[in-house]
Amino acid sequence: MVISFLFFINYSKAQIYGCTDPMAENYNSSATNNDGSCTYNIASIKPASSFNLDSNLTETSGLILWNNQLWTHNDSQDTNIYSLDTINGDLIQSYPLTGSFNNDWEEISHDDEYIYIGDFGNNSNGNRTNMKLLKINKNSLLIDVASIDTINFSYSNQTDLMPTGSNNTDFDCEAFIVTKDSIFLFSKQWITNKTSVYSLPKTPGTYIAKLKSTYDVQGLITGATYLEPKNIIVLTGYSKLLQPFLYLLYDFIGSDYFGGNKRKIDVSIPFHQVEGIVTTNGLKYYISNEYFTQPPYSTVPQKLHIIYLNAYLENYFYPLITSIPEINLDDNFVIYPVTSSNLITIKTNNDLSQESYILTNQLGQAVLNGKLSNENPSINISSLSNGLYMLKIGRSEQSFKVLKK
Repeated sequence: MVISFLFFINYSKAQIYGCTDPMAENYNSSATNNDGSCTYNIASIKPASSFNLDSNLTETSGLILWNNQLWTHNDSQDTNIYSLDTINGDLIQSYPLTGSFNNDWEEISHDDEYIYIGDFGNNSNGNRTNMKLLKINKNSLLIDVASIDTINFSYSNQTDLMPTGSNNTDFDCEAFIVTKDSIFLFSKQWITNKTSVYSLPKTPGTYIAKLKSTYDVQGLITGATYLEPKNIIVLTGYSKLLQPFLYLLYDFIGSDYFGGNKRKIDVSIPFHQVEGIVTTNGLKYYISNEYFTQPPYSTVPQKLHIIYLNAYLENYFYPLITSIPEINLDDNFVIYPVTSSNLITIKTNNDLSQESYILTNQLGQAVLNGKLSNENPSINISSLSNGLYMLKIGRSEQSFKVLKK
């Protein structure tokens, strides 16, 4: 009993809470546990590219990436969802959700089997009683017989349903994420400029959305994308003067989304009413904006923008880069150089013609695979994006770190 007590004391002393993000102003290199205290310099980013969207998408209001295509929808009346090319946002096809009604579709998300659309826009009077999410079977959508269920909800802390007037409520919503077992809403709070997180089940029914937490984002949240394997959420939104921004939430635990790092980054496209956001890998993001006009000052067409957050998140995604040796080896293979922009070579006493290989990224996704040969025992990684990868050869139980630079 005494030994156990002493061990607990020593273990507790080893835990140092503080800011663990090297990108932060107050980074503590001695900290072992992130306490969510990181603060950051003011930052601004420009899109790497922007493309005008089809005239059918003037009110594009959400984005997902599925089946190697982007998918979006409009936020009123239109009951189609649209697939877009990922290169320049060209419209590929429209899919009608027959039998549905678009009161105010404001966001789209998905999991392995279903697409979810949030019909929960509530800014006209703040007193909707028919807020819902549509749950659409993916397979049924592709064969034009969309099977749709409904998740109805109200807010646990909204007790007053008196009309508020336009854009004068904290119970509007335009963003949500889907996890393995739940849905989490991020509210758009017109009065306080904060966002609150509410939880819902994923199964059809009628529920009370439970308030989890609130954070002062100093703006209006309009979209969310979630990379669950890496514990990162990026929100998009804008100020009341239509200055777009991204809000990065990462290195949190479980669903304590505001318990980790929180960083706001302005997007240098003023007067763009950004609505949708999605990521391919946590570093490359697509965002979309609605058509906006305010004569005689400005008219902004609906657009798709591509933004890279490598400068802000690469250290979080690849924290082990500096610890890679020049050579990796086990009992059967020698791999060198493991830091390369072009070729890595495998040496072995075995017959390489019998071996296959696969490289996976930090999300565990396969990005390159093939067969090795005795005549050319090299793998060309020049087509890969810079970053850290794991190489597995044949039936070997060991994986090797490979850094593309």
